[in-house]
Amino acid sequence: MLDFLPADAPYTEEYWQVLMEEGEYSRRTAPPADPESIWRGLGLEIETQPTISPPSSPDDGKWAAAYRAMEERTVLTLPVVGYNRGGLLVEWNGHQGFVPVSHLADLSPYLDEREREEALQARVGRTLRLHVIEVDPERQRLILSERATHSEEQRRKALLERLQPGDVCSGRVTNICSFGAFVDLGGLEGLIHISELSWNRVGHPAQLLRPGQEVQVCVLNVDRERGRVGLSLKRVQPDPWRTIEERYQVGQVVLGVITNVVEFGAFAQVEEGVEGLIHLSELAEGQFLHPRNVVREGMSVRLRVIYVDAARRRLGLSLRRAAEATMAD
Repeated sequence: MLDFLPADAPYTEEYWQVLMEEGEYSRRTAPPADPESIWRGLGLEIETQPTISPPSSPDDGKWAAAYRAMEERTVLTLPVVGYNRGGLLVEWNGHQGFVPVSHLADLSPYLDEREREEALQARVGRTLRLHVIEVDPERQRLILSERATHSEEQRRKALLERLQPGDVCSGRVTNICSFGAFVDLGGLEGLIHISELSWNRVGHPAQLLRPGQEVQVCVLNVDRERGRVGLSLKRVQPDPWRTIEERYQVGQVVLGVITNVVEFGAFAQVEEGVEGLIHLSELAEGQFLHPRNVVREGMSVRLRVIYVDAARRRLGLSLRRAAEATMAD
């Protein structure tokens, strides 16, 4: 039966033929002899081969948006502007779209002809949450599904209930902004705050991630009431601060790279994920106007460790004392 076709089944031409002949409603008591007449009533036609090439019509911009919505499985909230035997008509972005009866989420397959017409007519003027499932610019055909949206929302709810803090999941980066990155976990998006991207200092998330990138993330928190999931990229990797006292001791001379210069000193990275502070008083002997008169970002320097505090994630470094040690040698 058409009504039980899976939402993710391939939409072949045979499928649409069956859809037109068996699964739809018409004000006439008998189905039309030619299923193409239904498409003609919509200004559409049935093709013999699915269109897979990118849009090339003068209306490329709008069709490109439709392709993008289909590829990204964007949920569209659209008004119902009409109906026919085949289903409902909706409008989006200058296009007239079609939602087949078999892709409406709550329409019973056991309605008779009159009841089905009343049910379709009652939906005119309402809005539906829809996924684009077929785009054909040449035939001016835009097909959408409410069932696909409901199916994804059910998967989203199930995933939201199943996730627990500490879980490690695979996901795909969907969006990058100044405060972090959003990751699709399979129908549910979570946020990696910029502070959870790396054990290193991060100026902007785009330095580390790009849209479409596959990542492994750790679940930090789950807010089921608001549907929010906090994620971490850095916590999939070992925290270098947990074992820092095994690698660094007071008096040790290490190599570092200056990462940031501020009024009270400079920060230097001594290994992946570990930065230490060179206080103003530990930069150099004598008077100088600003730390930038002594060091600059990207400079490689020899430093002496002057204190290690793993619990507070602090590493004190001295450029001045390392230079004194070098001269003494």
